[in-house]
Amino acid sequence: MTLDTLRLLFVVRGKKGVAWGLGFFQSVIFVIAITSVLQNLDNPLNIIGYAAGFATGNVVGMMIEERLAIGHIKLSIVSSARGAALAQTLREGGFAVTEIPARGKDGMVSMLSVSVKRKDVARVEIIVREKDAGAFVIAEDVRPLRHGFWRA
Repeated sequence: MTLDTLRLLFVVRGKKGVAWGLGFFQSVIFVIAITSVLQNLDNPLNIIGYAAGFATGNVVGMMIEERLAIGHIKLSIVSSARGAALAQTLREGGFAVTEIPARGKDGMVSMLSVSVKRKDVARVEIIVREKDAGAFVIAEDVRPLRHGFWRA
């Protein structure tokens, strides 16, 4: 399941070769494991062991994927008071920021669009928290079609 979880995440990100390789090894392991379980159905520990391995594999795969941090995230940041200062600080940190004036429930706000590599999300969160703790932040997983400015 660890391989399956990683394979699915690579499929979503369009990484065909990696997804193929993980799918191949996952299916080999699956055939071996399920054959062993089916040949020994009289032993409930085999079934429990398979189920526990299946469930644990999901979690381990998610943890590995979080550490790899492959891909890009689009952050939408809404700031009611400090949008320009926040945009400037993010730019000084090497991030590309698009500022969009918008109208919120209580009046004008700044909406900032920042596309970053997933490994840089924590740095952006720290900057936002330091500059405008009241900012509203939304993260969306994206797959760039054409690259413009991406922090190196």
